[in-house]
Amino acid sequence: MEKHPFSAAEFADIYSKVPRLTAEVVCVDSRGVVLTKRAVPPAQGKWHLPGGTVHFGEHLHDAVRRIARRELGVAVTVGRMLGYIEYPSLLREGYRGWPVGIAFEATPSGTLLAADEQADEVGWFRRVPPRTLPEQAAFLERFFATEMSIGRS
Repeated sequence: MEKHPFSAAEFADIYSKVPRLTAEVVCVDSRGVVLTKRAVPPAQGKWHLPGGTVHFGEHLHDAVRRIARRELGVAVTVGRMLGYIEYPSLLREGYRGWPVGIAFEATPSGTLLAADEQADEVGWFRRVPPRTLPEQAAFLERFFATEMSIGRS
């Protein structure tokens, strides 16, 4: 298990006061895009892109590879940056912080093994499923319409 650079209390204190940079992993192939269903707050029970905090001194592509390995159990080749996602809905849910995610296309180099302890399910989607984190749902709708040409839900 990887060591976090902050204790839980330090993390909560710091990120309640400043934006938090996250990397979003958009694993894509002919089956669609990989999403996981969150098992923990915030956004518990909602589908979302695998993602997480970029550590101090960590390059963005390294963060994408680390997150894919941790959350999906797979190595990825990192592709182009697809855009960014801000998360105002998390503030409405009582989350203390303002994550800003940079989304990167990622190609898995193997079979997805399983979701980690933060997710109840993992799957491939060719359209946005119900109960997707709202900001990511909007991002994915645009992605599906422009990048994959596979339509909307």
